[in-house]
Amino acid sequence: MKGVLPKRIILMRHGESQGNRDMAAYTTTPDHSIHLTAQGVAQARQAGVHLRRVIGGDGCSPDWRVQFYVSPYARTRSTLREVGRCFSKKRIIGVREESRIREQDFGNFQVEERMTVIKEARERFGRFFYRFPEGESAADVFDRVSSFFESLWRDIDMNRLRHDPSNDLNFVIVSHGLTSRIFLMKWFKWTVEQFEVLNNFGNCEFRVMELGSGGEYSLAVHHTEEEMLEWGLSPEMIADQKWRATACRGDWNDQCPWYLGEFFDHLTDSDDDDDAPVENEGDPNSLSVCT
Repeated sequence: MKGVLPKRIILMRHGESQGNRDMAAYTTTPDHSIHLTAQGVAQARQAGVHLRRVIGGDGCSPDWRVQFYVSPYARTRSTLREVGRCFSKKRIIGVREESRIREQDFGNFQVEERMTVIKEARERFGRFFYRFPEGESAADVFDRVSSFFESLWRDIDMNRLRHDPSNDLNFVIVSHGLTSRIFLMKWFKWTVEQFEVLNNFGNCEFRVMELGSGGEYSLAVHHTEEEMLEWGLSPEMIADQKWRATACRGDWNDQCPWYLGEFFDHLTDSDDDDDAPVENEGDPNSLSVCT
């Protein structure tokens, strides 16, 4: 069987955790062992109801299936457990615990006062490149998420899930806020500057990347422009999502400024302008012809 593209790739953040409610939890409990609060459990159950409506609603094939990928952290595993209550066994292909979609490593035990100072330094340095002492930068997370992409595409290309292409396939990735934003950045080729202004996911909030009519994935198929603005997408990024909703798979959006215009702001429109005079290198008072 040939590879089957999932109809949707859905990114979900975990429910409210003990660390979300009280940062002091990180001083005595390893980050990977932080559990959900009672509110987080309730959020996860409600998210499961919402997710089921999205995947199995009107217009879906009768025998749709879902494959889950989950971070190994306690709070993501617990979130998945509660979300899964809304699905029967016949709907779930399987679950893969995937360490490459874990939370950004902020170091070991996190002393609250020290972390406050460190996070202030991160704001001055930049969220993407700042590396936490004994931990990771967002750029490090980007590298391991890129590696995860390779495995994801192998699952698709080799049809490892043995899915019938006549039925809808859905991937649900239960992960963390920053990791999910990095996933979107990698997928849609967003720049560092665009990543820096993205807003975090709320607890148990999810983003739906859905196949458009031409075979490209887009946030604009399921989500509104107002939602994307709230997430921090610029008007140009939203225009690209709308283009992707109808673009043919593999097409290139020439209107994306961050593909070309952000790097070159004075290119000629055609080769006919190649004879325009330009300044000699090293001598701003002299002009020559570009050849």
